[in-house]
Amino acid sequence: MPVTRMRDGFMQVGNARYLKPGDLPDTIAVFPLTGALLLPAGQLPLNIFEPRYLAMLDAALTGNRLVGMVQPALGEHEDKGGDPHLAAVGCLGRITSFAETGDGRYIVSLTGVCRFRLLEEKATSDPFRTFRIAPFIADLSAANEEEAVDRAALLTAFKAYLDANKLEADWESVERASNLTLVNSLAMMSPFGPAEKQALLEAPDLKTRAETLIAITEIVLARVFGDSDTVLQ
Repeated sequence: MPVTRMRDGFMQVGNARYLKPGDLPDTIAVFPLTGALLLPAGQLPLNIFEPRYLAMLDAALTGNRLVGMVQPALGEHEDKGGDPHLAAVGCLGRITSFAETGDGRYIVSLTGVCRFRLLEEKATSDPFRTFRIAPFIADLSAANEEEAVDRAALLTAFKAYLDANKLEADWESVERASNLTLVNSLAMMSPFGPAEKQALLEAPDLKTRAETLIAITEIVLARVFGDSDTVLQ
């Protein structure tokens, strides 16, 4: 498991520390993927097989080991032909695990560093797309937001969802998790659609992300079971 720490106004991901704007790139190669959500300190496993994204990983591994995860804009699809319009906000991920499969694929794990806003696409000769970005510097010190999270309400919604779907969780690990890890991990693992995942990504702070996750869960429970208040009791 790669080392990931958020404290004292900086983010450590693997062997790299990100403390200030100068530690982050102003351009990044992007990997558009519908339904994929990466958040700061979160871990996203990827199976890379398309030649252009294999080239993107090769370039990242010889450089700063960073790539940008971003969803296509709502209604767009990365496989429809041509380059899709992209959502305005994505998340920088550092390659913290890498393996070759022997059949031409890469199995990698990205660890989230901070979110970014796409500014403009850069013209390059590379097969993958590169954008100028504006990183969300406040994400490097998001651990300072943990106390504002209503942990009890989040766990109530989580348990209601598990019970309604006859699922189980490792509650010992849940109880040990910090609010930052809990909120972002639950958001990333949530089985919601691209629009809901983009809303979770774009939430301005950890408290709002937790509240958004609770609200989406309540809507899903109400849609399926008719009365979320009964399920959440």
